[in-house]
Amino acid sequence: MTLAGAEPGPLFPKLAVLSQALPTLNPAAFAVGAGSAGLIFALRRWRPGWPGMLIAVVLASVAAVLLHLQIETIGSHFGDVPHGLLAPKLPPITSSRLLEILPAALSFTLLGGVESLLSAKVADGMTGRKHRYNMELVAQGIANMASALFGGISVTGTIARTATNVRAGASSPVAGMLHSAFLLVFVLVAAPLARFIPLATLAGVLVVVCWNMAEKREFLDLLWDWRTALVLIATFGLTLVVNLTAGIVAGCLLAAVFAMFDRAIPKEGD
Repeated sequence: MTLAGAEPGPLFPKLAVLSQALPTLNPAAFAVGAGSAGLIFALRRWRPGWPGMLIAVVLASVAAVLLHLQIETIGSHFGDVPHGLLAPKLPPITSSRLLEILPAALSFTLLGGVESLLSAKVADGMTGRKHRYNMELVAQGIANMASALFGGISVTGTIARTATNVRAGASSPVAGMLHSAFLLVFVLVAAPLARFIPLATLAGVLVVVCWNMAEKREFLDLLWDWRTALVLIATFGLTLVVNLTAGIVAGCLLAAVFAMFDRAIPKEGD
C-alpha cells in the first residue's frame, strides 16, 4: 500500500491511514507476504527442526526475481546493504539530546531487562540449566553500547527466538555466539544478496514473530486476578493507543500503588 504521508504510531490513527490506503494494495506483495507467513507456520508444524524463516525468505527472493514481480525489495527501497562493518563512531552528545531520549531509554532498559530475564527463565526450564541474571544484564548492556558505536540498534533476549533456538537443539550459550558469528559472516560475505529480499517477506516474518511472542494463554491467565489484570490492560491498552513509554509508565505506577497499598494494610495473620 502507498500511504499519503508518514504512518502514525498510535493504533486508531494508524488504522485510519491504512484503511484510506487500502485501494493501493499490491496483490503480488500481499501474496508474497501472506505466503511467506503461511509457509513458516506450516514448516513449524510439520518440520519444526527446519529453519522456516530462512527458507521462506530464500524462496520468496528467488520467486520475485524469476517471476519479475513488481514488489519492493531491500535493494529497490533502501539501496544496497553495506558490505562490511562501519568504523566505530560516537554520536553528537548534548544535554538537550540526552533529555529528549531519556524517557525512551529508561522504558527500553526496563522492558529489555524484564524480557531478557524472562527469556533466560524460559530457557532454564527447557534446558535444565540456571542462568546468571546479573551477568545477563551486564553483558547485554555492554553489547548494546558497543553495537551502537558501529551503527547498530539495541536488542534484548526474546522468548520466541530463545525457545526456537532451544527447540532446534541449542543447549548452551554457544548457540548465541554462533548466531552472532553467522550474522558477521553474512554481513562480510553475503550482504549483496540482501538487496533481492522482498519487503513483503520481511513483513510476513514479523507477523510470525509477533504471533509467537504473544503469549495468549499467559495473557488470559493474568486476567483472573483483578490487580494484575488492571496493570496488564493499562499497559497493553496505552501501548496500543499512545506508545510504549506511556504503557510502561502507567503499568509501573499502578503496580507501585498496589505494592504500597499492600504494605500499608497488612493481611490477616501477618
